[in-house]
Amino acid sequence: MEEEKVISLAEKIIQMDLKRDELYEELIVLSGNRASEILRTVQNR
Repeated sequence: MEEEKVISLAEKIIQMDLKRDELYEELIVLSGNRASEILRTVQNR
């Protein structure tokens, strides 16, 4: 059913967003106030 797939995808996106937040917090702990700068640099490679 299409609705089930939509709900499943929404749940996966939420899980990924929570994981992203967790990883970003870890990056902040490791790199301090340079976290945003490092993320942008790596993203733009």
